[in-house]
Amino acid sequence: MFGRNLPLKTVAIYCRSLSTLFETGVSARKAFKIAGEKAANSTLRLATIRIMDDIESGLDISDSLEKQEVFPDLMIGMVSVAEQTGSLPEILKGLADHYDNLRRMKRDFIGAIAWPVFQFIMAVFVIAMLILLLGWIAEIQGGEALDVLGWGLTGTKGALVWLGSVFGSLFVLFLAYRFLRANFEGQKYLDHFLMKIPVLGHCMRSFGIARFSWAYHLTQQSGMPVDQSIKASMRATNNGAFIGEAPRIIHWIEQGETVTEALRESQLFPDDVIEMIHVGENSGTVPEILHRLGPQFEDQAKRSLAALAAAFGWLVWLLVAGFIIYVVFTIMFWYVGMIQEVMP
Repeated sequence: MFGRNLPLKTVAIYCRSLSTLFETGVSARKAFKIAGEKAANSTLRLATIRIMDDIESGLDISDSLEKQEVFPDLMIGMVSVAEQTGSLPEILKGLADHYDNLRRMKRDFIGAIAWPVFQFIMAVFVIAMLILLLGWIAEIQGGEALDVLGWGLTGTKGALVWLGSVFGSLFVLFLAYRFLRANFEGQKYLDHFLMKIPVLGHCMRSFGIARFSWAYHLTQQSGMPVDQSIKASMRATNNGAFIGEAPRIIHWIEQGETVTEALRESQLFPDDVIEMIHVGENSGTVPEILHRLGPQFEDQAKRSLAALAAAFGWLVWLLVAGFIIYVVFTIMFWYVGMIQEVMP
């Protein structure tokens, strides 16, 4: 559940080095040896040594990558496709570009939400300090402390309970997320749920379609049977909602449905994409159409990610503003009540 994942920059450089080496005809074992020696990450160097041993014993590269438990699922899935299609240099180069783009988007996203997150953390600690100070003042004056939240939290204990409740809840949510992502059934239901959330769902769907399009083009260009191509392409999305639909899509195709209708039944692809695939299926150019669609949906995903960062920033700001307004009104009503008590 807490497997150590490699940094995106490290994975991108590794994939690009391997792509260049394979393109020049270097053997698999030697290519991994050279790429591993160039790696600055100690975890990656150790994983590379084990991969070299696995290759020498006859194990597939994708199976060896999966054994190391440090490589992204997308990389493992796409390398598996590459081994079946004979397009390892091209796919590794595509993976390098993808992880470089993902790293830039992640950096931009973190930059966009850094200030709202800082505001949220500061608001939590300000409220904790307020609970603490009001408790101390009441203790010194021998009176009853003002409960600013209305939850019975006062003094040192109240401040600690407040901090524990907020950060403990966030930690529990993080644990639940990691637990669900650690197994396929959990990932499938989690991704189905997340894809129903506005903005976030659109971003995930766009990334899924972009990866599916890329993988389907490669597998079909190599002559892979449609059922195997669908399975490999769905796995390449690294999205539980897409992967979970693969058996049903394959079943519909085996029952005589067209690829267009099978994908339509999955309800994962928007109508405009389905219509384009339908045109491609009639003309025998589905891989080419999907190859052109991939970059378009990746651009859509980038725009959705920027919108998600903006929405998150507004949500945090509204949450902080709500807390401040609530506390201000609580204190105001407390003082009004005191004034009314002393007035005849």
